[in-house]
Amino acid sequence: MHLNLILGLLIAILTVSCGQPPQGEKEVTPSATYKMTTPMPEGVLVPAQLDSRLGTLNFFDGFPDDATVEKLYDNLDFQRAVQAYLLGIPAVSMRAMRNGLLEWGPANNTIVTWENLMDSRALVLTANSNSPYTCVWLDLNQGPVVLEIPPRVLGMINDSWSLYVVDLGMVGPDKGAGGKYLILPPGYEGAVPDGYYVVHAPTLESLVFYRHFAVDGDFRPAIELLKKDGRAYLLSQADNPPANNFVNVSGKEYKGIAPSDQKFWEYLNEVVQEEPTTSLDRVSLGYFASIGIEKGKTFAPDARMEKILADATVVGEATARAISYKIRRKEIFFSENGSWRPFFAAGYKSESQPNVLDLDAFIGCYFVGMGISPAEDVKMIGQGSQYALAYTDGMGKPLDGGKNYTVHLPPNIPVKDFWSVILYDYQTRSMLQTDQQFPMATSQNPELLVNPDGSIDVYFGPKAPEGKENNWIQTLPGKGWFVLLRLYGPLEPWFEKTWQPGEIEPIQ
Repeated sequence: MHLNLILGLLIAILTVSCGQPPQGEKEVTPSATYKMTTPMPEGVLVPAQLDSRLGTLNFFDGFPDDATVEKLYDNLDFQRAVQAYLLGIPAVSMRAMRNGLLEWGPANNTIVTWENLMDSRALVLTANSNSPYTCVWLDLNQGPVVLEIPPRVLGMINDSWSLYVVDLGMVGPDKGAGGKYLILPPGYEGAVPDGYYVVHAPTLESLVFYRHFAVDGDFRPAIELLKKDGRAYLLSQADNPPANNFVNVSGKEYKGIAPSDQKFWEYLNEVVQEEPTTSLDRVSLGYFASIGIEKGKTFAPDARMEKILADATVVGEATARAISYKIRRKEIFFSENGSWRPFFAAGYKSESQPNVLDLDAFIGCYFVGMGISPAEDVKMIGQGSQYALAYTDGMGKPLDGGKNYTVHLPPNIPVKDFWSVILYDYQTRSMLQTDQQFPMATSQNPELLVNPDGSIDVYFGPKAPEGKENNWIQTLPGKGWFVLLRLYGPLEPWFEKTWQPGEIEPIQ
């Protein structure tokens, strides 16, 4: 009995020293030193309580209690959902564009063209009214697709994640001569016939996008070439291709911008389910999987996760707008405290240095645009295009549609082809919808008013200044806007920064 009593006391002592602290006592770090004790560096041990933005976090000897675990997992899921939203923007935008195109007919067969230019009825991210667009949605699930393009176009193919695949036309392998491209699906191991420009697509679906150029100011010859030489069909149909369906959507409503509600996650899940996991980096896919969007699995969030995703949608969308419209990278602006900056904050790859993704540049690029190509970024004198953005006036204030502004474009605008200034809606990032069909000023307009020294003044506001109608772009009270300056065939002064646009200035 005496031995049993001693054993019981030892067990009680061990329970107190190795288990939970006695009720009412605070956990303390043992002061005793044992044979195998290592002096503890500062900052390693976690105290019994930590104050954080999540509130008080409680631990027993570094082990979180149940309430703390629940709080931390809710926060972790929320953080990952916000990052998944930001990383998913390119795919969801491309999905929206896909859905818009397929409303006009099936993939591979339907060639959608804005023959008479795209106007502001089209909800498309920062599209323009300078030249006709042609789009084809490719679906490689049934095998390789042949894409025939006409001469004198400029365009690209982007995959389902909105990532660049290949250039087409003037800066592509056909060098503007047109020709036949063979688009192979991922993992294709079949025979590859001769006579094609071969493209290995990383995804099973892709967007073909190119623009046409006028002949002596007339776009009709370009559209005639498109209908003569533009084709898309399965390689298996090459011996007897079916006729393509050409659809002119100029002047028609077109909805091709991403949702910012629960549908965002549905669109993202569709892309994840349909595309191979090898087509996107494992970190992005990991974020998607962490919130329940994983290839081969049903996306069915429970009530807790639905609330987290709803909150993350709000914060993700708001964050994308903050990053896009008020980027913190002052060094990218053309001048100190100025408002003009390149469209690409870190190049078309969104890399601040080789193989390092610039997250803010990536988000800012894809939130306001789509159709990504080196031809829009790389220095090519007299070829391709260059873009500059201004989201605010010269004082950094949002552009108010109820006020009047002007911007001065100095003489000798450095373009071989033409330039344009187009206004966009802060909300939709699509062309500003007013009474004007085309919210732009452009050198393509023969009535544009040019100053005696060759400079141009463009005006923005609810009403046109008298005598300046051809240099005026309408805005609406209560609605914000931003501006994109495009240079087609940019020349050396643009790249050397010896020519720059003036700031957007309020007119008192």
